[in-house]
Amino acid sequence: MPVKIFLNEDEIPREWYNIAADMPTPMQPPLHPGTHQPVGPEDLAPVFPMNLIEQEVSTERWIKIPDQVLDKLLLWRPTPLYRAVNLEKFLNCPVKIYYKNEGVSPAGSHKPNTAIPQAYYNKVFGVKRIATETGAGQWGSALSFACSQFGLEAKVYMVRISYEQKPYRRLMMNTWGATCVPSPSTETEAGRKVLALDPNSPGSLGIAISEAVEDAVTSEAQGRPLTRYALGSVLNHVLLHQTIIGLEAQKQLAQVGDYPDIVIGCAGGGSNFAGISFPFVRDKIAGKQVQIIAVEPMSCPTMTRGPFLYDFGDTMQMTPLLPMHTLGHAFIPAPVHAGGLRYHGMAPLVSQLILDGLVEPRAVYQLDTFKAGVTWARTEGFISAPETNHALAAVFQEAKKAKEEGKEKVILVNWSGHGLVDLAAYDAFFQGKLVDYEMPQDEIELALKALEGFPKPNF
Repeated sequence: MPVKIFLNEDEIPREWYNIAADMPTPMQPPLHPGTHQPVGPEDLAPVFPMNLIEQEVSTERWIKIPDQVLDKLLLWRPTPLYRAVNLEKFLNCPVKIYYKNEGVSPAGSHKPNTAIPQAYYNKVFGVKRIATETGAGQWGSALSFACSQFGLEAKVYMVRISYEQKPYRRLMMNTWGATCVPSPSTETEAGRKVLALDPNSPGSLGIAISEAVEDAVTSEAQGRPLTRYALGSVLNHVLLHQTIIGLEAQKQLAQVGDYPDIVIGCAGGGSNFAGISFPFVRDKIAGKQVQIIAVEPMSCPTMTRGPFLYDFGDTMQMTPLLPMHTLGHAFIPAPVHAGGLRYHGMAPLVSQLILDGLVEPRAVYQLDTFKAGVTWARTEGFISAPETNHALAAVFQEAKKAKEEGKEKVILVNWSGHGLVDLAAYDAFFQGKLVDYEMPQDEIELALKALEGFPKPNF
């Protein structure tokens, strides 16, 4: 049995998979916050280029990957699929564990899988500058890299707590030519409002999204080059681009005659989880027996404790209302080191699949994730991003469960990024400075009060 399973460059998928074509329950439409009517393409035009809006609303099952995008993806794709044989021996459980190594990209994570196509589509639309947000910095660095490949300016609003915890992510963005500022900032009206209420705000992805969207829609009035906004997770077209991960994994597993009993990914907004899982969700819809687990932090339990409601994607209420599991757009998560998972909402597509019983959400504690990450590094060698450690914690849980049940199982996990610029988090763990956070129910209920009077999804 090979430890590493490769694909040739000519085997890279030529199309993305759009799960909207196969969902048992069609996703409910985003709503205009003023009229509460479904949002049309023209409503999104000030924020996104029309070619990406077309993908956002598409129900075509397969969408061709442009040759210019494939040329850039071939810098690191296809990515290898590994068998975690050393971890298997350490765990001594009846499992085979495979992991898709998305840490081999230039930015060190799965994020360039959508950053490259988003930069390309903006470029051909005539956009000169892209504004975005980032949590831990993986998305910000990926988009900075992608913009450098297509000659675009990039402005990144980075959640302040991560900006302070992860300076090397900011330096990666600077190296690729992007400008990165901590959010909330004084550069936007949204940021100034937050700072007026709390000058020491740690920030959140919701706040940073507000700032980036404001930057994009006011760019013309501010005399900036033609600017649009790019998002690294949550929206349909973003998840679509990531499915190249799962499509490659299916080909690689077929080479060795295996198929997973369990597919696992961490989930903040849903991008890397969707990337590994959606091709397998399609199989599950068709009748295949496969357990699909989305893992989040106990400190930001969007899927496990957040209701399915219409809510804003950002804190300052600038986006359409999205149907999703949410903790409320006013929710400010605890400043854990897995900054990419500190988001109040979940991708509408993932949320609907949870409702339909096709995806199982799970929350894990911070200390358990770092224990899993250290064990992984000492067996498999790779140092994982704090976000990725959440998926690894669930791998350990499922391996133990297989041993208790006496059942042989095949586990596939998305190793979504390396942690080489997140070593301060490991240092804090080794020094005993990290603690477990579990949000009190009254804090969640308080944040959800902001949604009173909002339209409710149909069930």
